[in-house]
Amino acid sequence: MPHAQLDVETLAQEYASKSPQQILQLAMDHFDDLWLSFSGADDIVVLDMAWKINPDIRVFTLDTGRLHPETYRFLEQVRKHYGIQIEVLSPDHQALEAYVKEKGLFDFYENGHGECCGIRKIAPLRRKLSGVDAWITGQRKDQSPTRTNVPVIEVDSAFSTPERELIKFNPLSNYTSEDVWNYIRMLEIPYNSLHERGFVSIGCEPCTRPVLPNQHEREGRWWWEEATQKECGLHGGNLIAKG
Repeated sequence: MPHAQLDVETLAQEYASKSPQQILQLAMDHFDDLWLSFSGADDIVVLDMAWKINPDIRVFTLDTGRLHPETYRFLEQVRKHYGIQIEVLSPDHQALEAYVKEKGLFDFYENGHGECCGIRKIAPLRRKLSGVDAWITGQRKDQSPTRTNVPVIEVDSAFSTPERELIKFNPLSNYTSEDVWNYIRMLEIPYNSLHERGFVSIGCEPCTRPVLPNQHEREGRWWWEEATQKECGLHGGNLIAKG
């Protein structure tokens, strides 16, 4: 089916209760220019599922320059384990140098993480997505207050343009954290060693900390900010959708 004929809203309803593998198969059936976004945390589950359907799945990751050493090592472990290439997206060095020169390395603690994430994450991602038709994420509804309505398939309101509609697949939308870890343990697939130290949601080193028992996983991210604003912009449509 050509992209223009996809009824995304109907498909989202039809596939809302289907398995992640069925959602991934739908994505692969309809899009040749399809990429999987891998962050090096629990995205390993959706990568494992996708790779088992198509070992040639195209994967990219964002290297902000501020990741934990464990995350970099994990990315290399994943590359070797699956025998895949992982395209690494980096920030524009001139924009980053100008920002750090003006505001230092830890401006986000005082003025919010928006500008830093905009340079280190959003701009590189926008460059990448401007040339693709669809992408796959590891978003789940239970990850944060901003993701409770994440559909399994949607038009990406944050990165679509008037000239180009971008489709986003969220095959793990209905998975819980428990589902993710049951899958990892059962199949004995790689995972970031930071998880063994209380880290659940893992981002940049200065903006990520372990969570305590019974704390929500996203409480370890940007802990100095309001919970309903805890999106870096990669999934900015979540905030827009909630008004």
